[in-house]
Amino acid sequence: MALSDHFRELRARLLRAALAVVVAFAVALVFYDQLFELVLAPYNDARERLGERVDTQPFVGGATGPLMLQLKLCGVAALVASSPYWLHQIWGFILPGLHRRERVWSRVFAAVAGPLFLAGVALGYYVLPKGLEVLIGFTPGALQSLVDFGDYFSFFARMLLVFGIALEIPLFVVLLNLAGVLSGKAIGSHRPWIVLGTFVFAAVATPSTDPFAMTALALTMTALLLVAEVIARTADRLRARRARGTDQWADDAVSPL
Repeated sequence: MALSDHFRELRARLLRAALAVVVAFAVALVFYDQLFELVLAPYNDARERLGERVDTQPFVGGATGPLMLQLKLCGVAALVASSPYWLHQIWGFILPGLHRRERVWSRVFAAVAGPLFLAGVALGYYVLPKGLEVLIGFTPGALQSLVDFGDYFSFFARMLLVFGIALEIPLFVVLLNLAGVLSGKAIGSHRPWIVLGTFVFAAVATPSTDPFAMTALALTMTALLLVAEVIARTADRLRARRARGTDQWADDAVSPL
């Protein structure tokens, strides 16, 4: 295709993706109350756990605050709900430029990355009430905790995003192994440092900074990284069996000969 044809195809795909987001935004406006309850549920759960220890209430500030909150919430929901379609449009634009082997591995990546990301989001949503309970619990008894819902929603989105992305890291480790960049033996030799780095990453990346969310994220990532090591070692053994002649040694390695 000529360069101008590529630009026309890109424009058409972007327009279709934008239209999908607009339609999803309109649908989100209809179900705004349900979306609001879904986002506020972790906060309500934390407030019930706190009981009478802390008096906490959510609020929206400013005359335009409720409108901006509705637009922001529906906009994020529209992007998430329409993501399969607009990601498919991006994929459709990139796919013709890939080799057959690259297409196979990219399909495997797409099939595994989606469920892993959703699992991370679900884990973040599950531990969020406990994190909120710990954070709001620092409020002195003589004070009332007023939580700006706009700030809470930003915190909510960051929390789920961090958990979703964190669970993708083991998948990238497997891809590096399949690409021949990282061996299973190298992963095993650095396992203690990987576990330590996982806990440090969880401590730094978790927005709530509470020990429960950090521990849940670190343990889940550690388990997935151990699974990634097993997969990498298995892939290395399969490649070694298929190797013939001098192909079984790296270019910079000394052979037994």
